[in-house]
Amino acid sequence: MSCCAGLLGINRSAVLGAVIAGGKSTRFGSDKALARLRGRTLIDQVAETLATQTADLVVVGREHAGLRHLSDQPRPDLGPLGGIAAALIEANARGYAAVLTAPCDAYDLPADLLGQLFPYPAYVASLPVIGLWPAWAADHALALLASDEVHSIKGFAQRISARAVQLPREPANINTAADLERVERHGL
Repeated sequence: MSCCAGLLGINRSAVLGAVIAGGKSTRFGSDKALARLRGRTLIDQVAETLATQTADLVVVGREHAGLRHLSDQPRPDLGPLGGIAAALIEANARGYAAVLTAPCDAYDLPADLLGQLFPYPAYVASLPVIGLWPAWAADHALALLASDEVHSIKGFAQRISARAVQLPREPANINTAADLERVERHGL
């Protein structure tokens, strides 16, 4: 358990981790989840960080060896909110209080991300796919996805009164091959 999260009252045993990985990597030019940075795939680095802060871990939107796979909800191609909705539904079904989410292309997530996002609901202001969401919010995500409104994570966050958090050190968001090269050469 993260020391900070434990002091504030959240226990990793109440949290499901979810790597959001349903994107098509069109800006990257190839499957960015499997792109290597410092010898390891991006998705493995995100999964490892979330696994140390949560009771269990799922990958949403794709299959990945050794991890349970979920399909976006209510269907594919609804963007990252469809992945978050799937994770929230899973958390509800399995009795978790919250879901800690991160995209498969976020590099250098904090080791105490869970604590930095508590109290929840909360998300990282610069990269809203990174969030700590209450499991009860699944219906809110599905309602937004069923509506004619923009299917944005910030719109979902507003619906459930989530707060935006500035991290002391922002993780890199690897969207293009140039982003990957920049981080590989120069760090964050």
